[in-house]
Amino acid sequence: MRLVFLGTPRFAVPTLEAIVRAGHDVAAVLTQPDRPRDRGQQMAAPPVKEAALRLGLQVYQPERVRRPEAVEFLRGQNCDAMVVVGYGQIIPQNIIDMVPLGIINVHGSLLPKYRGAGPIQWAILNGETKTGVTTMRIDAGLDTGDMLLKSETEIGPEETAPELGARLAAMGADLLVVTLAGLQNGSIVPEKQDNALATHARLLTKEDGRIDWTRPAQAIHNQVRGLQPSPGAYTSFRGQTLHIRRSRVAAAAARAGSVVSVRPLVVAAGEGGLELVEVQSEGRKRMAASDFANGRRLTENEVLGDA
Repeated sequence: MRLVFLGTPRFAVPTLEAIVRAGHDVAAVLTQPDRPRDRGQQMAAPPVKEAALRLGLQVYQPERVRRPEAVEFLRGQNCDAMVVVGYGQIIPQNIIDMVPLGIINVHGSLLPKYRGAGPIQWAILNGETKTGVTTMRIDAGLDTGDMLLKSETEIGPEETAPELGARLAAMGADLLVVTLAGLQNGSIVPEKQDNALATHARLLTKEDGRIDWTRPAQAIHNQVRGLQPSPGAYTSFRGQTLHIRRSRVAAAAARAGSVVSVRPLVVAAGEGGLELVEVQSEGRKRMAASDFANGRRLTENEVLGDA
């Protein structure tokens, strides 16, 4: 099958690799323009561009995919279908109508739950115990197109968003290859989404990472897991920001936000306690919470946050 691939983040790379491995003809790869990255603000290529160049594929990086020159470029590829995974731009209707088999998307949730930009993070934040990937045909809405195939998995109790994202990326790549085969042979029957069951996974902000120690420990643990690596879950300690990078639920009964144990480092929550496993102070590298406690000479009854 002749395809155009549209994608940008690391989550999309396994799918690009899988369709090449499956023998499909990838006419072009569209990805976002290179952007400044990290503190040095040096220009860096998106992960999909790096993968496409390694695979010897044609790369095109339009600033806006809806511009006439980008539309004409896509029209000139004469492809059977397009595949989009985390591209980062809305695909206009004139491009959707361009290909016979449509534009196929790999989405990191069991649609119609968690439509939107942060399905993996929100599934963990909300304490879900299972999730999955869905292939769907893109339409003009936000993740509202007809579903094609699904694959389900359990979410581990300690699993973070990057860890789950890596697993779902691999699952999505496999599912996309099966989906393309099913579309080719006509064995897939598209299924409309039930909008009444839909939930929205909005883009997370820094404020979502602020820890409220009066919440249950399990909810805070989910916050720590779900907000990795960015924006991250954080609290205040001795007037500075302290990021909690890894945690686990523990037993505790004390004032919310107070340190009830130094070794291991356990902080009381509104219900139960949270053991801090890895932390990161402002301007410093992440470290084991035990090393942090030793270096700062923590004592019991110190208070974190605004509780």
